Amino acid sequence: MSKSYFDTDNNGYKPFELPGARPHYNPDRPGQVEHIFLDLSLDIPKLCYQGSCSIRLLPIRNGIDRLTLDAVNLNIESVQVDEIPQNFDYDGEQLSIQLAEATQIGKRLLIAIAYSVAKPQRGIYFIQPDKHYPNKPTQVWTQGEDEDSRFWFPCFDYPGQLSTSEIRVRVPNPLVAISNGELINTTEDGDYKIYHWSQQQVHPTYLMTLAVGDFAEIRDEWQGKPVTYYVEKGREEDAKRSMGKTPRMIEFLSEKYGYPYPFPKYAQVCVDDFIFGGMENTSTTLLTDRCLLDKRAALDNRNTESLVVHELAHQWFGDLVVIKHWSHAWIKEGMASYSEVMWTEEEYSLEEAAYCRLLEARRYISEDSSRYRRPMVTHVYREAIELYDRHIYEKGSCVYHMIRAQLGDELFWQAIQTFVQDNAHKTVETVDLLRAIEKATGHNLLFLFDQYVYRGGHPDFKVAYSWDGDANLAKITVTQTQAAEGKNGSKDLFDLKIPIGFGYSQQEEGRNEELGVKNNSKLIINNSQLKTFVVRVNEREQSFYFPLENKPQFISFDVGNNYLKTVALEYPIAELKAQLEFDPDPISRIYAAVALAKKGGLEATKALSAALKNDPLWGVRVEAAKQLAQINLDQAFDGLVFGLKDKNAYVRGSVVEALAQIKTAESYKVVRGLVQKGDPSYYVEAAASRVIGAISARGFAYASANLEEKPKEDKVLKLLKSVLEEKAGWNEVVRSGAVAGLAEFKTSEAALNLLIEYTKLGVPQPLRLATIRALGKISVGQSPVNLERILEKLTELAKETFFLTQVAVASALGQMETPKAVGILRSLAEQAADGRVRRYAEEEISKVQKNIGSEKTLRQLREDFDQLKQQNQELRSRLENLEAKSK
Repeated sequence: MSKSYFDTDNNGYKPFELPGARPHYNPDRPGQVEHIFLDLSLDIPKLCYQGSCSIRLLPIRNGIDRLTLDAVNLNIESVQVDEIPQNFDYDGEQLSIQLAEATQIGKRLLIAIAYSVAKPQRGIYFIQPDKHYPNKPTQVWTQGEDEDSRFWFPCFDYPGQLSTSEIRVRVPNPLVAISNGELINTTEDGDYKIYHWSQQQVHPTYLMTLAVGDFAEIRDEWQGKPVTYYVEKGREEDAKRSMGKTPRMIEFLSEKYGYPYPFPKYAQVCVDDFIFGGMENTSTTLLTDRCLLDKRAALDNRNTESLVVHELAHQWFGDLVVIKHWSHAWIKEGMASYSEVMWTEEEYSLEEAAYCRLLEARRYISEDSSRYRRPMVTHVYREAIELYDRHIYEKGSCVYHMIRAQLGDELFWQAIQTFVQDNAHKTVETVDLLRAIEKATGHNLLFLFDQYVYRGGHPDFKVAYSWDGDANLAKITVTQTQAAEGKNGSKDLFDLKIPIGFGYSQQEEGRNEELGVKNNSKLIINNSQLKTFVVRVNEREQSFYFPLENKPQFISFDVGNNYLKTVALEYPIAELKAQLEFDPDPISRIYAAVALAKKGGLEATKALSAALKNDPLWGVRVEAAKQLAQINLDQAFDGLVFGLKDKNAYVRGSVVEALAQIKTAESYKVVRGLVQKGDPSYYVEAAASRVIGAISARGFAYASANLEEKPKEDKVLKLLKSVLEEKAGWNEVVRSGAVAGLAEFKTSEAALNLLIEYTKLGVPQPLRLATIRALGKISVGQSPVNLERILEKLTELAKETFFLTQVAVASALGQMETPKAVGILRSLAEQAADGRVRRYAEEEISKVQKNIGSEKTLRQLREDFDQLKQQNQELRSRLENLEAKSK
């Protein structure tokens, strides 16, 4: 499953387990489910269907006289076993069948349940046009993960049961129905058509799917197997642009995993109002139609390509090899996320893959530091869906990479292939991965799993360096700052073997032998050479001494950056500058950029400006722009503005975001120009609209002679209003940027009035959701009367049942600073149908309580401090200039 569309960032370090969390285990199995057959007839206008579910069960114990199935809010009409009616009890959640004849080992039962469903809450979704959205397509689609299949058919709904399946469904013409496996038959039935699909390989209930719509079908193939894309008619070109690499991806993953794509076809169906990015149903992935790219979106949107390869990777990790229990979901989600990294390496470069890994690590670290810390494997939770967080996706990916770094490429792929081959069409737990690694390579990686998988956290390293010229000794001091001093901290320590490299740029240094570098420990890339030593880091603070023939120009901690960690570098400025320029590893260059920005000053500004101009990797240029914005000098602005000419749209977007930090008349003028004339990239235009709001709303410390002291609010509001009126387009990216810009005007009633306008039904959904979130941001400076208007609006919106609307409402309320927000969040936490919404609402309550406590005083202090900082900036800039001249 993809996570991309419901990620939330929450502050406040909290435990993962909320009140009411308890251990969850798979139920005892009465037998092996061998086959499930659904025979359904849809009545789409009435949002209902009726049909039957037949389950063939092979008992594994004698004497069972009662079977309990999961079935939520279904209308159960009758139950038969081997065509004999049975007594049953149904409480709206579980169907308990009293067997007329107790089970006998080896004697199969055929359970047939006739049932109907009207206006389902979850599991199956009916999408139709209405008066607000007359152009919405008519579609029906299902979503089973984690435990939602029980909302659309009765079943033993947990991943430990694998069976074959069949779905026969009657739909009105001209709609088509797509499901798992192969289409074995279609029959006309008046104005209806019956589609009969059969899935011959075993899979769990959560991967059974149905998607119905008036789709265009685009056909491709891989080694004779059909590869198909289903999208709304008129979007065929977008489909090819977005999913056209699928056959090559199938080839790539078949080879990597050592197992040819295991199912008879691979279909990708793009559906409206989907609640995830994608869902890897066996042989039939459902994707959000928001992933379909037009030409402009493809300039700087790799998310779709990542999503496509992520869901495809699940066909092996998750569908062929199935997790036995939700607590082991990291095995599949981590590998699907790591496959995004692998594909980046294959399709683009090793350096881009490294940057991709850094971004994954940061997303996990952000959740760990601001939301909660947890072991990756835990069976204590309220609902299984809570486990689908950045710990299993992004941290999971980082763990797979660490396994690869430990074993080396050849052994890593041997281990992965052994794991897939040994467990194909079976269920697995984390220990099975460890066993496969040991079987294939002889390596026991339990030490790594104990540190990163079975407990929460990661090491936070502080690394200091000094050079003793008399003794030719480099001294490196490594501190694990995540561990408290003294014995108490020892439980938080990591024990790792870390390579430390000393770097020499070829331009500066001559021959290898002069450097005392033996061939087996040298790495020459980018005209740089590293002499590497491996040290064991296992205490809170350790110092290491390295005899070197020459003073190194730069120091690379954790060469290759394979470990999941945070790093603060405490090196002299000369070494940091050399590292930013010469270190072959882009992640090391980025760490150097961060450390330079912390030092500040003109020298750091020049080094970062040079990196923004010259670094070969766009990812490093993006980070250089971010770090330049942290330095409060006018010269940082000059370095940044150059980046607006960068060919890479990601870099231009990063520069625009960085200009938000530099609140000067010049930065305002540059960004205003961008909003007016536009950019080839939607995302850059969106950033400009947001940033012009951020710069204008806060004003700036000083201005050049030809600009007024502060841009007139009404002028900027007028400009943003024109964006809202003229820039409708792909996924509403640009107009959502304008909405974020308006939200910066926290004291403006005019900005609020505009926002409220765009929360109405009928506004395109992505824009409406962005506006709902913006209400929270703008609320903190509004008058009491306007605050009441916002609360009324959010109370009304909280009653809508659509998952993404509820998440947006919770996010808006969490930004507010009034006790009244807590009440609305409480009702969401108690009444929402979706477990994630309930959890988010509870987490947002604690954010509001924190906001109310200290925010007012803090905000005043922050505003005073900002003003001082800005006044200080001009003085420091002049001083740096004078110093530079005097040198």
